[in-house]
Amino acid sequence: MNGCELPHKHVTIFIIDDDDVDVIGIERALKKLKIANPTVRARDGIEALDLLHKKAIPKPFIILLDINMPRMGGIEFLKAIRADDSLSDSIVFMLTTSSDDQDKILAYKKNVAGYMVKKQVGESFLNIVDMLGHYWRVVELPVYE
Repeated sequence: MNGCELPHKHVTIFIIDDDDVDVIGIERALKKLKIANPTVRARDGIEALDLLHKKAIPKPFIILLDINMPRMGGIEFLKAIRADDSLSDSIVFMLTTSSDDQDKILAYKKNVAGYMVKKQVGESFLNIVDMLGHYWRVVELPVYE
């Protein structure tokens, strides 16, 4: 059994991204690295908030959030969850094509755990997903009943 399969480390990966190719890249990287954590996807911030409010995403979860999406983008989504007591402690990693410093500043002001720029599908996703796999094997996440 590798570290990703420990029973107390079942972390749901919540991908909020409208780009099908990027989502497929993330899922392929998870599979290639033998990370079997469950994944859930939303195509924008409005859909993501709806799923979270309905408690359709089991805790603990890690959010991989894109910035540029239709209806509600990543920064607006971050503002909404940080203002919501039941969601304010969510662990969020920005995973976006935007390398704009203003986007980085806005994201870090909303307490993201990290900001990663998607360079290309493939090796870039593999490195990002590998880092995330190490993250939840090392950090202590609360147990939710």
